[in-house]
Amino acid sequence: MRATLLLCTMPLVLLLAATPAASRDLDQDEALRLRREGLILPLDGLLDSALARHPGARLLEAELEEEHGRYVYEIELLTRGGVARELELDARTGEVLKDEVD
Repeated sequence: MRATLLLCTMPLVLLLAATPAASRDLDQDEALRLRREGLILPLDGLLDSALARHPGARLLEAELEEEHGRYVYEIELLTRGGVARELELDARTGEVLKDEVD
C-alpha cells in the first residue's frame, strides 16, 4: 500500500520540483531600466500611496518582482499598532493587488 502511494505521488513531486518559479526578484539595475523605459512607475510615488492607506506606518521592505509576466512592487509595512502588513501593487498602474496582514 505504502509503495503504491509512493509510486503514485513521486511523479507529482518531480513535476513540482521541475516547475520554474512563478515569480522572480528584479535587481536594482533592471528596475532602473524598466523605469527609464516607462514600463513601471517610480517606487516613491507608489510607496506614498501605500503609506497613505496606513497612516503612521513604517516601511520595512520593498521589492520589485515579476509575477506571471506582471511587474509587482511588494511592500511590507509595520503599522502604529505593531502589525506587519504586506501590500502588492501593480508596478505599471499602481493598482493595489493585495493588502493583508503578514
